[in-house]
Amino acid sequence: MSTFSSLDALTENFRSRRPIRAGSLIITVYGDAIAHRGGTVWLGSLINLLAPLGLNQRLIRTSIFRLTKENWLIADQVGRRSYYSLTGSGRRRFEKAFKRVYSDTNPEWNGHWMMVLLSQLTPSERKDLRQELEWQGFGSLAPTVMLHPQTDRAELQSTLQEQGVQDRVIVMDSLTEDTTASRAMRLQTRECWNLEKLSENYQHFLDQFRPLWNELKNSQEMTPEQSFMARTLLSHEFRRVLLRDPLLPEELLPADWEGRAARQLCSNLYKRLWRSAEEHLDMMLETAEGPLPKPNASFYKRYGGLT
Repeated sequence: MSTFSSLDALTENFRSRRPIRAGSLIITVYGDAIAHRGGTVWLGSLINLLAPLGLNQRLIRTSIFRLTKENWLIADQVGRRSYYSLTGSGRRRFEKAFKRVYSDTNPEWNGHWMMVLLSQLTPSERKDLRQELEWQGFGSLAPTVMLHPQTDRAELQSTLQEQGVQDRVIVMDSLTEDTTASRAMRLQTRECWNLEKLSENYQHFLDQFRPLWNELKNSQEMTPEQSFMARTLLSHEFRRVLLRDPLLPEELLPADWEGRAARQLCSNLYKRLWRSAEEHLDMMLETAEGPLPKPNASFYKRYGGLT
């Protein structure tokens, strides 16, 4: 078996974090490796799968219990075995988050801005909604005004309904005079979103995973287990950065935006690793009926198409 010093370094870096956020990694594994293959696994096989990444049985069981309490997962007992599946709301949250992760490009901008006015909400409601909208990429124009240049209207309405504030929030859709971003618009973008910090996060991601790409180009293929570990850490770290990214249109971003290089690197690595990693999942994970189902059609659309 070939050794990959870059993978060893990535694994050791993850294991050394304190505290190890096992729940976050389990979310990554469900979203990246399980959701597209039925969404259900035997807990014992999941424990065996994650052991090489430094997650022990006790930590995984505790994290799974918390995810169940938070309505991400639901348990089904068959004999002495526990099988965990995504809940309906958990699946929707996965799909919403990972749709952003696996996109190969930002959609074209039509010049529209979506503004959400929060002035009719109580301070507590405003705080909760602001946090949810920031997670979806909205920026703050003023304490009671949030905005985004290309958000999904249906997704926004769904969020307002889930928060129970759809009748007390004003949503305005405006069109700029020109879709070519002016200097004033670029400066305003920097005030509404912390692009400098996000750029640093993307650069850190590039520093972490470029050695792996360089090593893969000059080495033999990874084993299925190594491919799974590399793909999981890749998806986990990219997801952590991307979910802080408002995914602004290209017209509003700096010319040397690190996010472009990070997405391309992630796509290249994923396409190199995915097939062998799937073989490892075939060997390791179990459902109550036996092996995992084969990947569904949507899996093969990741990063513009897996071949």
